[in-house]
Parts: sequence; C-alpha cells; structure tokens
Amino acid sequence: MKKMLAPTFCLAAATLLIATPAAAQPSADTIVTFTVATANLTIEAPAAVNLGSAFPGQRLSGQLGTVTVRDQRAAANATWTASVVSSEFRTGDGDPGQIIQPQLVEYWSGPATSTTGTGTFVPGQPTEADRVSLSVPRTAFSKTSGSGNNSASWNPTLVINIPSDAVGGLYTGTVTHSVS
Repeated sequence: MKKMLAPTFCLAAATLLIATPAAAQPSADTIVTFTVATANLTIEAPAAVNLGSAFPGQRLSGQLGTVTVRDQRAAANATWTASVVSSEFRTGDGDPGQIIQPQLVEYWSGPATSTTGTGTFVPGQPTEADRVSLSVPRTAFSKTSGSGNNSASWNPTLVINIPSDAVGGLYTGTVTHSVS
C-alpha cells in the first residue's frame, strides 16, 4: 500500500489595518486688527515767481512752477478738484493805471508732469488754446476716479494782458490754488 500524503495548505496571514481618526487637535483663534493710516488732501505751489517784464499793451507769459496735489486720505472714492483764482496786480499806490484786473490774467494748466496712484487725472486747460481768465475761480486740475493715495503735479502758465495805459513799475498780485 501506498502511503498517501495529506494535502498541505498554506494560508498567508493578511494584516488588516484599520485607520482610526486622530484625536482632534486643540486650537485657538486670534482676531487680528490693524489700521491703515490716512492723512490729508494738500496742495503745494511755488511761494513766488517773477514773470519778467513787458511794455504796456503787450502780453507777458511765463510758467508758475510745479503745483502738486497730494491725496493721502486712502479713500475708496479718491476724487478731488484743484481750483485757481487771481487777485488784481498792483504797483504804486493803486491808482487805476497802477492796477491790472484779474480778468486780464489768463491761466492754463497744461498736462500733468507726474502722477501717482490709480484713476483718471484731468487737466483743467490741457493746451494754451484752452486758457481761461482768472477773474473767477477755475478748475486747474482734477481727479475724477480711482481709490487710495495719489498725487498729481503740473506746471501752469500764466498770461498777463498788460493794458496800454498801464503805469511802469513792479506789479504784485496773488494766484491762489486750492483743493477740495
């Protein structure tokens, strides 16, 4: 008789890993605050300028120097308008022949010489052909759209129409720029 061998079975042991959720991590929230600083809306213009000389009946023209608006209000709607107006110009004791009236003083802003920030910057009088009399306040420059801090600079030209009956002398007047 033949000897029979018993069948052998090999069972591989399988390892079953079951992931268990990790314990929740403790946490703590911190509320953070800060302030975006703001400042003012300002305008700067040269303190004085000498335009030179011309004879009665002539026209005298010259640039005033750089005028700059700085808007540091950090506003969501950062628009502004710069205005300009002139006083009369006088020499001597102010007799009629010694006064040049503001309606004889003309102004044109020209284009911006520099700008910062976003938005639309608009010159009041882009070209000499657009010049205006300063007998009443006029828009010199404006910012019509945009947000945040910004600035604009321009170098305006002043034109004085000297009357034919003007008396000789050094005339003094004031050109005032303002912004709002």
